[in-house]
Amino acid sequence: MRFSANPSSRSQPRHNDAGELTAIINAIAVGWEQADGTPFRKHFLDFEGARYIESGGQNEGLTDLIEHHVEPEGDAIEGLTLKFSGIDTYFEGDFAWAVASTEVSGMVKRSQEKFHSRGHQTFLFRKVDGKWKVVHTHSSSRPVPAASEEEHEHAEEH
Repeated sequence: MRFSANPSSRSQPRHNDAGELTAIINAIAVGWEQADGTPFRKHFLDFEGARYIESGGQNEGLTDLIEHHVEPEGDAIEGLTLKFSGIDTYFEGDFAWAVASTEVSGMVKRSQEKFHSRGHQTFLFRKVDGKWKVVHTHSSSRPVPAASEEEHEHAEEH
């Protein structure tokens, strides 16, 4: 199948499929927050050559992602929150992708250092046996400047 960058050539998303992709993304956020690999095992397609990229680093394969990134963060990070918003979904037959804004915060237990970053994430999906499966992710974020943090807290107080 040939991909065309012309948006009018894309198949129109079926409401249920767009909803299914959003539900998968939300389940993944919960998996990160709870350091639980279950949603990843359920919704990711495990295949040779799979890579998941985050802010310059990468995990090679689903097991690497879960055992060396998702699950260890439960021991390393306190109060991890991950929010995906502005999720846009696109479809080309049995291939789909979603682009979302991200916001992540928490505290590194060892150093007691708090962090708060915003950025974007791309998810690539393939429909396998009638179900959408994540085949690749790419995330990039930056720390929220301290001035923005203070303005946000001040706005919430009023």
